[in-house]
Amino acid sequence: MNNHPFHLVDKSPWPLVGSIGLLTMMSGMIMWFHQFNMILMTLGSFIVILTMIQWWRDVVRESTFQGLHTSTVMVSMKVGMILFITSEVLFFFSFFWAFFHSSLSPSIELGLIWPPVGILSFNPINIPMLNTMVLLSSGVSITWAHNSLINNNYTQTMHGLLVTVILGFYFTLLQLFEYIESPFCISDSVYGSTFFLTTGFHGLHVIIGTIFIYVSFIRVKNLHFHKDHHLGFEASAWYWHFVDVVWLFLYISIYWWGK
Repeated sequence: MNNHPFHLVDKSPWPLVGSIGLLTMMSGMIMWFHQFNMILMTLGSFIVILTMIQWWRDVVRESTFQGLHTSTVMVSMKVGMILFITSEVLFFFSFFWAFFHSSLSPSIELGLIWPPVGILSFNPINIPMLNTMVLLSSGVSITWAHNSLINNNYTQTMHGLLVTVILGFYFTLLQLFEYIESPFCISDSVYGSTFFLTTGFHGLHVIIGTIFIYVSFIRVKNLHFHKDHHLGFEASAWYWHFVDVVWLFLYISIYWWGK
């Protein structure tokens, strides 16, 4: 027995394997850019995905079945998640900075107007508004699931999580349709660059968050969570609310104000 509340992790191969996978993936990406060969990048991506699955499997085992995540450990993990979300906020802040830098004072190359000459922007009342409603609704459903879990109502928790996953998947489909129908591309001046970088990275975060919540759904189904011990669920809910808030800023600034 330990005489301290901290968790000293066992020896694990995943940091080394994961770093090798990242090196392989990035080297393969360079090869893809220059030689149009995706084999090495695909191999590296496969290694990274397998590493993540098995590493997180070990974390679930430590917390759920071995009881190694004490209240002190959970506090440190919550702080880590908060710091991670803070870094993500700064990540998106850089894209918004680029957008407002160009839109508030368009250069002569852009025709001194925003959107630039030749750019036909999206109508914010169509798909963007629908996507806003979808994400706001998903924020309600994930909160419903969280409150149900706190009240030991596992059936409603699963219902709330399933609704959130469906709405996240629906959002991704709508954004895919929007990209297909887009009258401009990423190479169309700084407008196309900032639009697709910002909305594209947000869409990637939606996909990651949807997977995150689906994993929480599976864990609730397998009775991994308790009303006093559900940090994995809380982390997914925090991440999803962050995705919601970023979309609101994105919709107001890029779709509505920047039209």
